[in-house]
Amino acid sequence: MTEQKTIAAIISAWKADKRQYVKKSTFSAYMLLIENHLLPVFGSKYNVEEPELQGFVFQKLKEGLSQKSVKDILIVLKMVLKFGAKNKWIEYQPLDIKFPTHQQKQTIEVLSRAHQKKLMNYVQEHFTFRNLGIYICLSAGMRIGEICALTWEDIDIENGIIHIRRTIQRIYMIDAGVRKTELILDTPKTKNSTREIPISRNLLKMLKPIKKIMNPNFFVLTNDAKPTEPRTYRSYYKKFMQALDMPQLKFHGLRHSFATRCIESKCDYKTVSVILGHSNVSTTLNLYVHPNLEQKKKCIEQMFKALK
Repeated sequence: MTEQKTIAAIISAWKADKRQYVKKSTFSAYMLLIENHLLPVFGSKYNVEEPELQGFVFQKLKEGLSQKSVKDILIVLKMVLKFGAKNKWIEYQPLDIKFPTHQQKQTIEVLSRAHQKKLMNYVQEHFTFRNLGIYICLSAGMRIGEICALTWEDIDIENGIIHIRRTIQRIYMIDAGVRKTELILDTPKTKNSTREIPISRNLLKMLKPIKKIMNPNFFVLTNDAKPTEPRTYRSYYKKFMQALDMPQLKFHGLRHSFATRCIESKCDYKTVSVILGHSNVSTTLNLYVHPNLEQKKKCIEQMFKALK
């Protein structure tokens, strides 16, 4: 083994190597986890012992972090430790970390059908470009970064398709020791997120007359060469919902509402998954498919009918 390095020194070398291979947004996410969680606890150490890491996990859960967030931190730590072992600065031992088995079931917030209809009718009667974005999200299940990055060129009226090619997000950066944020226009979240979404009839009616006179390079929400960023649009959406006396759903609730309506309409799960841009159908199933007692009874009855 070469001279041992502290975890902080290994992280520094790992960062220089890793930033060559990952997207700027991914690298930014790694930096947040490292700065906020890993360096304060493990930075000065020369190794990470399993009991200490297990205690760290329980502490983070106690502080209110979700299991997913804590697992994301562990993924980054393991990458750093393996990098250190590869360069012979540290000995890597597989770490068997356990999580509590009893976990509160995640519930997703969606608009009722009545509220969704009210919202969509209001936008049709009170057209603005920002209101149009809300209607598009309810009609296509887009993420907030995707709708902020949508240009008129991405809307294909002839074939009735919305092309999801980009996303906008504000990322956290550390440059020469200075913390700052940066707004970036990038490719979508995953390769599955680059997708084509059919335009509904009602949305097509709204888009057809205005698309002809729009600059294809302008962003839909601003109808300008400069986009709006997600936090600004989120703030607009919140005030919009309050003004209409609607449930105070997070913006992502529009995407959840779209997916829920698709599942309620008996759309096949794989198709819904592809429209949403999920990396696999299990994500869609876990989030939106929760059979009720009547459906379970029907399933068992069908199984016994088949036996006869």
